[in-house]
Amino acid sequence: MALENSFHIIEFDPEVLREYDIRGVVDKNITENTAYTIGRIFGNIVLTKLNSNKIAVGYDGRLTSPKLYNALSNGLKDSGSFVSNIGMCPTPMLYFADYYLQTDAAIMITGSHNPSEYNGFKMVLNKHSFFSNDIQNFQKIVSTTKLEKKNGKIKNVNLIDNYIQRIMQNIDIKKKLKISWDIGNGAMGVVIDKLIAKLNNTENILLNKDVDGNFPNHHPDPTVPKNMEQLIKSVKENNCDLGMAFDGDGDRLGVIDNHGNIVWADQYMLVLCSEIKNLYKNPKIIMDVKCSKVFFDESKKMGCIPIMERTGHSPIKEKMKELKSPLSGEMSGHVCYGDDFYGYDDALYVALRLIRILSNHNESLFDLVDKFPKTYSTPEVRFDVEEIKKFKIIDDIKNRLSNYSEKIIDIDGIRLETEEGWFLVRASNTQNQLTCRVESTSSSGLKKLINLLEDQLKLSDIDYKFTI
Repeated sequence: MALENSFHIIEFDPEVLREYDIRGVVDKNITENTAYTIGRIFGNIVLTKLNSNKIAVGYDGRLTSPKLYNALSNGLKDSGSFVSNIGMCPTPMLYFADYYLQTDAAIMITGSHNPSEYNGFKMVLNKHSFFSNDIQNFQKIVSTTKLEKKNGKIKNVNLIDNYIQRIMQNIDIKKKLKISWDIGNGAMGVVIDKLIAKLNNTENILLNKDVDGNFPNHHPDPTVPKNMEQLIKSVKENNCDLGMAFDGDGDRLGVIDNHGNIVWADQYMLVLCSEIKNLYKNPKIIMDVKCSKVFFDESKKMGCIPIMERTGHSPIKEKMKELKSPLSGEMSGHVCYGDDFYGYDDALYVALRLIRILSNHNESLFDLVDKFPKTYSTPEVRFDVEEIKKFKIIDDIKNRLSNYSEKIIDIDGIRLETEEGWFLVRASNTQNQLTCRVESTSSSGLKKLINLLEDQLKLSDIDYKFTI
């Protein structure tokens, strides 16, 4: 007779119940009992709302992920769930499993781009993102709902070959390309060798492909320029046509052009739009509030209908479904295809689409991006603030700018647009931080907007000076 597990249901540290996921520091506010409790609650939700017990589960390469998986799967089993364990995998492969296995829900254990001591849980219910109030309700469920213990099952499933076969569908590389890939020691390392073996007409250089939750070479966040230095060096030294980088769980894509320049998400999104515009009449393209005004202007010139949405892969995916959009993205590198794919963020699939586009052009990636208007901008600046203060600061800035004569967009933070450019200040939904970005068509305009933003931050007791 098998011994009963020793896990039990606990209340949550409120700080771990985030906007898009449940996330925190392992053994501090995320424990095995936290994972077990999530399993018991989520299994109950799936049963109650969908009358189903079919749930797919996967986990990334972090050192703490296996033990959290064990606790989570036991919680799901004790809720009566039939668990399909995909094993270690990038997050997009878990999303794929949800479709391929025809499960009704999925949970990915991942710390994404956060430091190595963090880990968390991304959830999908009935092919929709599970976020915001759905996550906040977990605490209430723990306090008010009697969660009946039932008998479920756990089955191990290997889908790597099925996943690769699907993302390679309709990917034909028409000219020889040399590509450097930085896996960042993240979970994409589970599949990259098999993918490269099937990628015709390419020469490939693989960096940091071994999965290592210590991330010994650099942190796996391709939005931070420092983390792209190794890939830039590889592209230049090997005369590559482009470089690709992934975050820890493989749902964010970073891109380097053939000259060794970082191509930001709003720039390579325009390259992706150049293909999409030929496949649809006036396609609706969604991009987040942090992206350049150039994207909205240039995609419109192409014949697309650009739509600004609040930041976050979950709201963007939901807006995509609502509008039946074929393409969406955000500055963090979460890009989703809905035309020939499922409408979720898969960095490897996006990379393949970009490679296919380049193979159909005589021009280099640098040349394709160089056509677009140039801007002067700051990088995205992040600085720590107290969790309880970050949203109040945004509200205060909004109130102070309420009588300002220029255009104010407040779908997510405050985006002020003037004739000279724009700035954005918003509260992060995943970290105790404010993020800011400033962009202008001139260096003088950039300085003017920076001064205005710095003044607003100072009025909220934040003494921050931008360096340009």
